[in-house]
Amino acid sequence: MARPGAACPPPARRVMVAARALLFWALVYSYCGVCACIAALRLLWSIGRRPGETFRWVVRENPPACLNDPSLGTHCYVRIKDSGLRFHYVAAGERGKPLMLLLHGFPEFWYSWRHQLREFKSEYRVVALDLRGYGETDAPSHKESYKLDCLIADIKDILESLGYNKCVLIGHDWGGMIAWLVAICYPEMVTKLIVVNFPHPSVFTEYILRHPSQLIKSGYYFFFQMPWFPEFMFTLNDFKVLKSLFTSQATGIGRKGCRLTAEDIEAYVYVFSQPGALTGPINHYRTIFSCLPLQHHEVIMPTLLLWGERDAFMEVEMAEITRIYVKNHFRLTILSEASHWLQQDQPDIVNKLIWTFLKEETKRKRE
Repeated sequence: MARPGAACPPPARRVMVAARALLFWALVYSYCGVCACIAALRLLWSIGRRPGETFRWVVRENPPACLNDPSLGTHCYVRIKDSGLRFHYVAAGERGKPLMLLLHGFPEFWYSWRHQLREFKSEYRVVALDLRGYGETDAPSHKESYKLDCLIADIKDILESLGYNKCVLIGHDWGGMIAWLVAICYPEMVTKLIVVNFPHPSVFTEYILRHPSQLIKSGYYFFFQMPWFPEFMFTLNDFKVLKSLFTSQATGIGRKGCRLTAEDIEAYVYVFSQPGALTGPINHYRTIFSCLPLQHHEVIMPTLLLWGERDAFMEVEMAEITRIYVKNHFRLTILSEASHWLQQDQPDIVNKLIWTFLKEETKRKRE
């Protein structure tokens, strides 16, 4: 008996591919509808409880002092050639030192790396970037401008614009996704890869289809496919959703973590309360289903994966599976009391683990 699918004639194969694509997009939009209905119910519940507070939100006109703290570095801008976009970043450490490039997640911005900017500037030129669409970085209006290939090209072009041809690349959450892809597509540019709470993209796409629990945790990927409604939901009750992501018992920094101060929270609200400030970040997710799965998978540079076991959005099982895609030294450290916001939650431990990995790799090369 012929192996199923081994020798399908071209017409049959085309039908099979079309059927799978139809099933995939039916799943995406069905789950999108479910997530939208849940969000609508929450909106109605909020209106019923506090009708006067639900639609109240304030644009913060002045940044809190922490965003201009000189100990964090210098605010800089660079315009890259291919796209013409202007990127904002904060840099600490002397020019000419090896580059450490930091890519934040959602809903974050350069400030999520404040502990690392202070820590690593002694030996590195540390650059914490605002990704395309975030903060003071330009935000193209069309969602197609946020495809993964554009985001990968951004990092390559920024590296060159900063005068470097390689870096230590560190990414958290969505920034971790981009870091993995840059390492896969431009391995010559990444000397060492460090990812915080995001698995290899192939692991993520395969795992989410086989584990309904992760599908539920990643429901925001589907909800964000809708136009304008996700942005609207974030503004309710003066950005209550944004604040609770970092402070609630379910998703926020844990009891033993380094809790965000009121000023830290205000920094986040200041950035995302600006007109249109949420659309660019959410647009990152609006093209994701047309970009995955990957054609190329392997990572060939030394890699450190750090994971907070109490991550409310990513199941820890994906961390160990990631090992099979790294064809070099791979170190995985799981912190049992840490949340998804690991580099802010446990900065001292995270910084120590990064130093150990960097020194260990330098020693290994010398030997």
